[in-house]
Amino acid sequence: MENFWDKRYAGADYLFGTKPAAGLIALEPHLVAGGKTLVVADGEGRNSVYLASRGYDVRATDYSQVAQEKAKALAKEAGVDVEFVLSDIYDAGWSDEAYDNVVAIFIQFVPPERMGEIFTALARATRAGGTLLIHGYTPEQVALGTGGPGNPDHMYTPDMLADAFSHMQIMVNRAYTATLNEGRGHSGPSALIDFVAKG
Repeated sequence: MENFWDKRYAGADYLFGTKPAAGLIALEPHLVAGGKTLVVADGEGRNSVYLASRGYDVRATDYSQVAQEKAKALAKEAGVDVEFVLSDIYDAGWSDEAYDNVVAIFIQFVPPERMGEIFTALARATRAGGTLLIHGYTPEQVALGTGGPGNPDHMYTPDMLADAFSHMQIMVNRAYTATLNEGRGHSGPSALIDFVAKG
């Protein structure tokens, strides 16, 4: 069944490019090396394929079949294995299993009334001693207009994430600005947030 994301990802190019998010590269040292890793809302596979190429055992979920077909092609080209699962992010069945690493990058499409639900699922999926990694936008991103939705309520703040994951050991929680060049979807000066916590 076609959905908004199938339409968004239609086309031969990769909306956010084929290279991993800069935030993922910067925060990778916090991950459990080679661990069982869940990448939620993975899109066209740039982050899951990168992690697989680095030796992680990767499971990647996304709601768009179009995106996942492109992700599978990217994995094949890179010569890596990724378990791709077609799944709505709100179907939290993926959080019934514990992972060494849980990675959520630019999942800004989650509306504020459902953020708590998703945050709970992300934490539940992170095993004791495992790592939860979130990389996304702060509300200041809306004024920049270089990616993400136009509603600041869909963005994160350090206080929001500190409150949501107060039961975990927070390692990184910082907002900053940087220039992204990640396909036509994320391009230009950006208001970003990096968050890492241990289960």
